[in-house]
Amino acid sequence: MKKLLFFICYSLIVLGSNSILAQTPKKIIVEHSDFADVNEVEIPDAFLLTGNVRVNHDGVVLTCNKAYFFKKENYIKAFGNVQLVQGDTLYLNSRYAEYNGNLKQAYATGDAVMSSPESTLATDTINFNRNTQEVFYNSQGTITSKENTLRSKSGKYYVAQKKFQFLTAVTITNPTYVIKSNHLDYYSNSGHSYLFGPSTITSKANYIYTEKGFYDTKKNLAHFLRKSYIKYDDRLIEGDSLYYDRNKEFASATRNVKITDSINRGVIKGHYAEIFKKKDSMFVTKRAVAINFVENDSVYIHGKRLMVTGKEGDRIIRAFNNVRFYKTDMSGKCDSIHSSSKNALTKLIGNPVLWNGKNQITGDIMHLIGNNNSQELDSLKVLNNTFLVSKDTLGTGFNQVKGLNLFGKFEEGKLRDVDIIKNAEVIYFMRNDDNELIGINKNVSSKINLLLEENGVETITFFNQVDGEIYPEKDLPENARKLRGFVWREDERIKSKDDIFPAEENELNDKLVKEAKIENDKKNVPMKIRKETLNYDKKKGKKK
Repeated sequence: MKKLLFFICYSLIVLGSNSILAQTPKKIIVEHSDFADVNEVEIPDAFLLTGNVRVNHDGVVLTCNKAYFFKKENYIKAFGNVQLVQGDTLYLNSRYAEYNGNLKQAYATGDAVMSSPESTLATDTINFNRNTQEVFYNSQGTITSKENTLRSKSGKYYVAQKKFQFLTAVTITNPTYVIKSNHLDYYSNSGHSYLFGPSTITSKANYIYTEKGFYDTKKNLAHFLRKSYIKYDDRLIEGDSLYYDRNKEFASATRNVKITDSINRGVIKGHYAEIFKKKDSMFVTKRAVAINFVENDSVYIHGKRLMVTGKEGDRIIRAFNNVRFYKTDMSGKCDSIHSSSKNALTKLIGNPVLWNGKNQITGDIMHLIGNNNSQELDSLKVLNNTFLVSKDTLGTGFNQVKGLNLFGKFEEGKLRDVDIIKNAEVIYFMRNDDNELIGINKNVSSKINLLLEENGVETITFFNQVDGEIYPEKDLPENARKLRGFVWREDERIKSKDDIFPAEENELNDKLVKEAKIENDKKNVPMKIRKETLNYDKKKGKKK
């Protein structure tokens, strides 16, 4: 029993001794100095080393012109051409430095410069903690790399991650742009920058604002997430998520996308967009709408897909699939739209229908022609199978005019003067000044002219080869009061800007808006570090 107790106690002592030994700091070793001296009066408990001084501590080599070595404290003060080297990853130069072997911490001041294979930091004072492998400074510093120059009043460098972190004002200057932020992580090996809080990127090409973003300074690729926008001279791009390629001048935006064209006085919205600045083109989908400001009013154009191409003055808007448009005094539907600002010509293609005032107009091909000087609608052209319908002001009947082609003129945004050319037919409910029904005019001629007012037809004039008569209401049966091809489509009429969107796109919009609100209500936190950042050196090694 006594032997067993002795064995246990002995084992504990040995284990405790080994633990203490394991925790004992390694000693600083003086490898060389030209001269060594002791001066207890001026420098008590210190060795005075001069000339080509070289010391080593746990893999770190320090060289200088002169040093005070405090052996008991495991501490050294170095003077003149001081350099501390850690492997091939870090070089620290200064005019003066102190190194604590027990704490494994270095302090360098006087034109302090820290160098790594990727970058160089120059400042007044640098602190280096070897235990955590962190370098930090609190004086004006400049960091230079192959692509960029960074300036800040304070910062920290994580040696293992090759990451500079700035929690105060920092500026990255590149030959092409300048980045400014109050919270930035910069990886010196990859050139990846992570922005947090109000940050800007300024260049000759554009101005970018974000409160949460990533920028690859080598490839000029970026991703911005919080309250972000890209501003050009002529347009502003906004969205919950923005991707940007500076080399291609390409941007894509997702959710709550808004593109404002300041020169052409237009706005395009949707939940996904692609913008090619060099090609002056953009593509928008997911509840896409183009809003153009004309005649102190707004024209809203919706299609499942919107494309805008061309420079100022020669811009073309194309809308595809179930296109709908709305203006205060006009609306319509068709399969697709082609609108040219140069010619002020808008083509409604595929089953077009137009509502203006109380009038419904259909035909195979429909052109709206504007006036570029007055920025107002000038005329309407409908080709093949033209059909114009308006409801009788008091009764249940319909005024109808059909023919081959229609040519109309607008006044103050309303269709006023209309000519129906070739094979023109009409059914017209005639009323006197007291709005009493005189009869129903059923007529055929080679041309018909209509003067329209808001409530329908004001006057009607027939030209050439007139054939028809005015029937008393009782003498014209119901089945003879509609021309062949008559379809009244009032239930399809676009009556507001909200009617241009189909139900499924409104459901998608509600879903995405709700998601955005939930995201915006969350506390803003720094962006998660990308795998391509963390694995940069591994990929670089594989390529080699």
